[in-house]
Amino acid sequence: MARSGRLRSGAAAKLKRWRKGHSSDCNPETRQHRLAARSRFCSRPAEKSNLTVDAVKLHNELQSGSLRLERTSDSTQLRMEEDDAGEAATEKSSGTFLSGLSDCTNITFSKVQRFWESNSAAHKEICAVLAAVTEVIRSRGGKESETEYFAALMTTLEAVESPESLAAVAYLLNLVLKRVPSPVLIKKFSDTSKAFMSIVSSQACSSSTSALRWVLSCLATLLRKQDLAAWSYPVTLQVYHGLLSFCVHTKPKVRKAAQYGVCSVLRGSEFMFGDAAPEHHPAAPSTAKFCVQEIEKAGGTKEATTTLHVLALLRDLLPCFPAAVVKTCCETLLRVMTLSHVLVTACAMQAFHSLFSAQASVACLPAELNAQIITALYDYVPSTSDLQPLMTWLSTMERAHVNLGRLQKDLCWAHLPRLFSAAMNCFLSPHSQVVSAAAQTLETLLSECVAPHMEELGTVSASAPAPAAYLCKMFRSVEEGLTYRFHAAWDEVLRVLEVFFETCGKQCHPIMRKCLRSLCDLRLSPHFPYTAEVDQAVGAAVSTMGPEVLLEAVPLEIDGKEETLDFPRSWLLPVLRDYVQGARLGFFTSYFLPLAAALKSRALEFTQAGKSVEAKIYDTLQWQVWTLLPGFCTHPTDVLGAFKGLARTLGMAISERPDLRPTVCQALRTLIHKGCETDAERAEVGRFAKNFLPILFNVYSQPEEDGGSSAQRRSVLDTVRAYLTITDPQMVCGFLQKASVKLTSPESSEFARLSILDLVVAMAPYADEQSLGSLFCTIQPSLQSKERSMQKKTYRVLEEVCAAPHAPCQAFIRSHLQELQTALLDSLKSAASPAKRPRLKCLFHIVKQLSAEHEPFVTALVPEVILCTKEVSVGARKNAFMLLVEMGHAFIRFGPTPQEAMQRFLLLVYAGLTGSVTMISCTVLALTRLFFEFKDHLELSVVEQLLQNICLLLASRTRDVVKAALGFLKVTLLLVDTKLLAKHVEAMLEALGNLSDDMRRHFRMKLRNLFTKFIRKFGFELVKGLLPADYHKVLVNIRKAEARSRKQRALRQAAADTDEEEAPPAQPRGDSMEEILADSEEEEEEERQRSKEWRKQARQKGQAWLKEGEEDEPLNFLDPNVSQRVLATKPGPKRSRGVSHDFQVSEDGRLIIHEEEEEVDDDEAKGADEEMADVLQDVGLRSKKSQKRRFREEPDDDEPEARTYPQYRAGGSGIHRQLDKEPAFGAEYRSKKGKGDVKKKGQLDPYAYIPLNRARLNRRKRAKMQGQFKGLMKGAQRGAKAGRKNRLKAQRP
Repeated sequence: MARSGRLRSGAAAKLKRWRKGHSSDCNPETRQHRLAARSRFCSRPAEKSNLTVDAVKLHNELQSGSLRLERTSDSTQLRMEEDDAGEAATEKSSGTFLSGLSDCTNITFSKVQRFWESNSAAHKEICAVLAAVTEVIRSRGGKESETEYFAALMTTLEAVESPESLAAVAYLLNLVLKRVPSPVLIKKFSDTSKAFMSIVSSQACSSSTSALRWVLSCLATLLRKQDLAAWSYPVTLQVYHGLLSFCVHTKPKVRKAAQYGVCSVLRGSEFMFGDAAPEHHPAAPSTAKFCVQEIEKAGGTKEATTTLHVLALLRDLLPCFPAAVVKTCCETLLRVMTLSHVLVTACAMQAFHSLFSAQASVACLPAELNAQIITALYDYVPSTSDLQPLMTWLSTMERAHVNLGRLQKDLCWAHLPRLFSAAMNCFLSPHSQVVSAAAQTLETLLSECVAPHMEELGTVSASAPAPAAYLCKMFRSVEEGLTYRFHAAWDEVLRVLEVFFETCGKQCHPIMRKCLRSLCDLRLSPHFPYTAEVDQAVGAAVSTMGPEVLLEAVPLEIDGKEETLDFPRSWLLPVLRDYVQGARLGFFTSYFLPLAAALKSRALEFTQAGKSVEAKIYDTLQWQVWTLLPGFCTHPTDVLGAFKGLARTLGMAISERPDLRPTVCQALRTLIHKGCETDAERAEVGRFAKNFLPILFNVYSQPEEDGGSSAQRRSVLDTVRAYLTITDPQMVCGFLQKASVKLTSPESSEFARLSILDLVVAMAPYADEQSLGSLFCTIQPSLQSKERSMQKKTYRVLEEVCAAPHAPCQAFIRSHLQELQTALLDSLKSAASPAKRPRLKCLFHIVKQLSAEHEPFVTALVPEVILCTKEVSVGARKNAFMLLVEMGHAFIRFGPTPQEAMQRFLLLVYAGLTGSVTMISCTVLALTRLFFEFKDHLELSVVEQLLQNICLLLASRTRDVVKAALGFLKVTLLLVDTKLLAKHVEAMLEALGNLSDDMRRHFRMKLRNLFTKFIRKFGFELVKGLLPADYHKVLVNIRKAEARSRKQRALRQAAADTDEEEAPPAQPRGDSMEEILADSEEEEEEERQRSKEWRKQARQKGQAWLKEGEEDEPLNFLDPNVSQRVLATKPGPKRSRGVSHDFQVSEDGRLIIHEEEEEVDDDEAKGADEEMADVLQDVGLRSKKSQKRRFREEPDDDEPEARTYPQYRAGGSGIHRQLDKEPAFGAEYRSKKGKGDVKKKGQLDPYAYIPLNRARLNRRKRAKMQGQFKGLMKGAQRGAKAGRKNRLKAQRP
């Protein structure tokens, strides 16, 4: 017996019970959704529908006769006749009801054609009308142009009677009117507008809105197409006013269509975009008058619905009105804001905001009117406790001042101080959003209204006249924010001060010194939480004012004669180091150099006195002073006059102070790269190269004990390279000659010679051709030196010379090309492994410049380059492959054709296949790289021959050869077309199937990847048929893994799509015909429901609260600031915001936690380039970083894959039980005899808990679970209350 249905818990009291056998007596009478579902599957609708009847009736009227569908006798059965070509011929089908829709050639109606399968009745009506109209046009020999459709639809509009057909014709007219030529609409304006207006008047009170809103849209398009002269006729304005009257209609769809149409007419009429366009539309004044009248007519009604509708219209139209009308509208807006209706005030503010944001012309919004609106809006400042209105007011005032600054700068600056003062009052708001908005407003005003005009001002003082006086008032308002009254918003105040310093610090530093002192004093206060913000603000002041102004206002108070080791202002040194730029280099010389010397001497005194702590403190201070030097060398203003006074000190510091050497070298590099901007400055600094370079050479040539660490030596060498860029070439040649002498001197040690070679590498690109010739003769014997370091650095010299773009180096290469080739070939046998990288790079640059007569030289390099593809050094392998590719390009240059050149080059490479095992594996790697690079230049026969040779190599017994051959096959599967590859797939799979057992085990992962690619290209059955039975198990496993991978990818994609949809998307409008044209019975009901909800929300939003006077002070309603007492936000204690976490929450409150899933290989998602970089892992084209990453991510071929075999986990009973199971939390409190917990002596009481049970998440049990704990808190509160009463009774005497 079937189990009877059960109601969920708690529902029994609410529903009636029924007797057995009578459970279906209460079925509803209305079956609306069932009938709708049935109509989709049945041929005839279940209830009366006029859709098909109207469509046929309309079709018959337009055709002036009954619908005739001629059927030939042959159309009842189709006869197939086979001809020689084997093609079947069918007879052309007859015309149908929707033939005019399916083959309509006008693209205007493509939107209708896309949705012709819709189930919407209104949509089907449109399809029927369009099909009928198209047939009429074709029957009369028309070309289906927009004008013909316009004429036919206008005729149809007068003939139809039903609302559904009227809506369909109006919709089609709305589509086609936009593409009808303007002269046609101008000529037919009278008749067309009359027809439209008659429909509008008849449908104004109709319950259906579809026809009305589409006719209104047609009216707007018709008006937009009229020329300027047509607007001088009363009939045009009469039609426009008819459209305008619907802007306050009660139906939302009609109202929005009318408002959109009015905006399109005023802003988008065609004559508004011509050369002779008027400043404003002729209908703009009457539109503004209508809006003002509607607002005044609505007055101060409770709901103010009409007022809100008109304000929404004004928000879009205010920038289109002339100045006089704008003034009237703004006065009306200001009057209606006095009603203290929250929604009305917010909409009026939005209208003002759109007016200012539109950046209207002076003809619309003069500067004087803009300023008057700003002044008037100060009477409507919301309370600082009112969150949203105050933020809206700030945003509106910000846009107003920015627009005023665009129109007239002086007038804007005159109004800015008052806004700064009002915005600073907002910093006292209890809402952090208001404080942030006020700070953002001030920052925007400074950057958009003040910053562009600061260059016009001179130095601003406290007694300066306007406009500088306005700037002083603004800064004083912001400076007041440092008082304790604003302590809760000090972080935002400091941010505004930072922007003020950046914007005006260069000109206004005289009035900002007091603020700088206040900032420094504030930072020294105990437990000050905003030290980082103060440092940024002071740093901004340093960047614009310069360090001199800062130190005059806030002295460093460090002179080396302190009695205590307090140094309260020492925090300024790191700030100066990070922010100083564009300062005087002479100030560092005059102020900081003596200070550093005094601090160093004091440190030495303490060292001699044995006070190591004090000595370390002063030594650190003098080092911090020296670290300011790189900042002073960044864009200094006095390089020509100040560097000569500083150069001697810097030279002595480099040679005598190893602790300062990195800092001084960094300063010199910064000065050369960022300080020498003119030729004169470069010449001035380069003039001291004769002093600095010998010092740097000597320091670098010293051993590490004297010359510092390796990092210091690198810094010195970088400084040498930088200084050589501005050094006279003749001086470089002189230094190079002296270095050559020291290289050949027997007195030089090995370290000295290596250091000199490093310096020669730096100097060689800047020498002339003659010096380079003598240098080459000097270093040529070192190419065959047995000392690897000497050989490597010698090749580095040649590499720099060959790669240098300077003319002398290029001339030297051309003139000594033969000698270079001979020297490099002679030194081939003696080239050490560390020297391979620079040697190959040198050859790379030489091969770039070779022509056809040097082909023997390139041929001689082939064996060396192939062997270098397996060098130990990653750089050497990379250079070997680069050289190999460049040699291929050289052969293509040698000609005669790319195909013949590549075939000739590959023949040279093929010779390596006859060598040793290492040579064979290197050759296969080289062929893989060449095939990848030059696949477009290889003939088909060459590719096939290459593939056959690789398949033969798979039979090798050497793992290196087989590994290289497998890599080639992987590249082939990626690059070669499937059709070409199909000819050789049998040979390739046969070669893979014949691998020995040892090779199969060793390369099982590579084979698995190859088989995966074969299956993706050729299918599972083909690959399985061509491979031996030993591989079938692997293939089946691959197929399962691929299916699992696809499934997991789909799940992850679905989860990602779900995560992105945090909120339900808004209903699209106009995308489908169902949404555009559906006019069902529920529309009015839904509209009424939305209207009720909107009114409810409006009542809630429209509620206002009156803030009473402070303490016992009565509320004065005559106070001009009484509007600030009307709040849109309910006053009261602030609620603490909920704790935010990184987990999403479902609708029923459950946390959604996504577990991390293992990465699944997604080869299909990889691009060709990314996968190629992975394929060529053995070709040496990967960086060390990617090698390490792959080492971490992918298992080695010698080890089994961790994810291939499932690991056993204990669980269950018997021998599968988990032996090391931890006891459950709280198990020590469990009772041995009964259920529940027991108290243990000497231990804590057991804590009550609610067990988490997954079964309780069932929807049927949710109500029961919610009711189970509903009275828990109330019971506890009642118990506590009773206990309190008992205690009070017990305490009474």
